[in-house]
Amino acid sequence: MTPSTPDTATVSIDRTRLAGLLKQEDELFIKNHKHSQELFERAKKSLHGGVPMNWMIKWASPFPVFVKEGEGAYFTCVDGHKYLDFCLGDTGAMTGHAPKASVEAIVDRIKHGTTFMLPCEDGIVVAEELAKRFGLPYWQTALTATDANRFVIRLCRQITGRQYVLVHNWCYHGSVDETFATLMPDGQVGPRRSNVGPPVNPRETTRVVEFNDIEALEKALSDGKVACVLAEPVMTNIGIIHPDEGYHQALRELTRKYGTYLVIDETHTICTGPGGYTRAHNLSPDFLTIGKPIASGLPASAYGFTKEVAEQIAKNTRVSDCDTGGIGGTLAGNALALAAMKATLQKVLTEEAYAKTIPLAGRFRAGVEEVIDQYRLPWIIKQLGCRVEYWFRPTAPRNGSEAAAVEDHELDRYMHLYALNRGILMTPFHNMALIAPGTSEADIDKHTQIFREAVESLLA
Repeated sequence: MTPSTPDTATVSIDRTRLAGLLKQEDELFIKNHKHSQELFERAKKSLHGGVPMNWMIKWASPFPVFVKEGEGAYFTCVDGHKYLDFCLGDTGAMTGHAPKASVEAIVDRIKHGTTFMLPCEDGIVVAEELAKRFGLPYWQTALTATDANRFVIRLCRQITGRQYVLVHNWCYHGSVDETFATLMPDGQVGPRRSNVGPPVNPRETTRVVEFNDIEALEKALSDGKVACVLAEPVMTNIGIIHPDEGYHQALRELTRKYGTYLVIDETHTICTGPGGYTRAHNLSPDFLTIGKPIASGLPASAYGFTKEVAEQIAKNTRVSDCDTGGIGGTLAGNALALAAMKATLQKVLTEEAYAKTIPLAGRFRAGVEEVIDQYRLPWIIKQLGCRVEYWFRPTAPRNGSEAAAVEDHELDRYMHLYALNRGILMTPFHNMALIAPGTSEADIDKHTQIFREAVESLLA
């Protein structure tokens, strides 16, 4: 199709046409996924919602694709279709599926025992590698980034004796109770939409400010009641929102001014490079948390801290109480997770891997930008390392509220389902693509072509 040249600067989407196209894509998906549909119907008899974890239902398709196996940047479903995976377990499989070095280390460890509640040398190697990457000298491990964030919040409260945690509006830090808070219309803090059974109103535990709002940040910290700021260096789960120039400098200066610990969550922003956004931009947090891809898909996470923090932890913790203090867990730091982390950090998430994936993400961005420009769409695309995301809005948001205000679930669903029916999986919660080391230029160009065809179908 030759692009039209409308009188206005942009074109809009015909919603009636969109509804009809969605119906066609639903029918095509059902036709081509009979085995997945059979398994889904069977699963509903024993798994609530038909899935083992509630998020697995949040896909664009009428029912989830059931996976058979995966390798590198691809996976195959039970109906025999092969998919190019740009979701990659929403960062959990950013390494690609079944990376050889990690698989070998995992299999070897399984043969020799997986959990002992005792240390092993791999733990030292992992901590040394994390210290080298992120610049923090001391480390502890957990099973998920949620756990790492929860443990750090507890430590900050213990050390400071303060009540509040400060987060950015529309942030995401796993299933941490304190972070499911938002700014209400009256400016007060309250439970975020979809917050399931909050133990208390989060205004009792949390302060919330908009990302990039330095004035609001200082006002929230100024009474000296905030134990820590928990922040992604770049917001990601509401879309990629970059910090304004000078924001991180102000964040660091203000937290020090008011005696508040700064916690940087690199769980998603590890896509920036081997040392995450922290190393790439010379940040200096008091704590750093990370999870998801660092064990090639196995449950594992870590949190690091400064020498000063280490001294305060030792001062405020009794060994006799350390097993019942709400930090740690029987399986945390298990030998299997440590073996997987060691292999992943040393042999998979390497400088060489990022040297390949980041330029490929740039190629992805350029291809989408070309289509957006050609058809004068009021959309944009943003990149962070090997993570790329397009938005159905004409300008980049500066904070979570601006991003949330333009959510378009119907258009989201169509773009995802159109790609899925043609062999590409995007991240279901937003229009995000991660690039694995096994991805090729041909894979990127395949997406560009399918993205173009999806746009043309909307504008025909």
